[in-house]
Amino acid sequence: MQALYIVIPVVGIFVIAYRYYSAFIAAKVMALDDARITPAHTKYDGSNFHPMSRWVLFGHHFSAIAGAGPLVGPVLAAQFGFAPGLLWLVAGCTLCGAVHDSMCLWASTRRGGKSPPYEDWTKSDLGKRAQELGIEGGAEEEK
Repeated sequence: MQALYIVIPVVGIFVIAYRYYSAFIAAKVMALDDARITPAHTKYDGSNFHPMSRWVLFGHHFSAIAGAGPLVGPVLAAQFGFAPGLLWLVAGCTLCGAVHDSMCLWASTRRGGKSPPYEDWTKSDLGKRAQELGIEGGAEEEK
């Protein structure tokens, strides 16, 4: 019963973030458009590119973001205490993890279903100046 005092507010935070924060990110940052055709339809091959229901995609996204929680949570609690670990997980999942995962999916969709290397994406999106500054993802050093 005592755990419900923690679980219910955390679930409430996740629901509110899913409803409002994700809508803000989708509309203002990523400018999602339902009329845009995804690579699953344009490159359909029945194997790698295959349309799925939104619930299957939600399951993939949820498992990707929730997968590290059981590993990171106990380590954070052991190092810093229960409350900082809980706050880190709630804020990290809401503000960082979910946004990172959905933006990677969005970027892959915008590039025709290509998977990272991010180095190629930064070269094409940020240009020569970013390369001069060393913003290249995992670029090899010149010898």
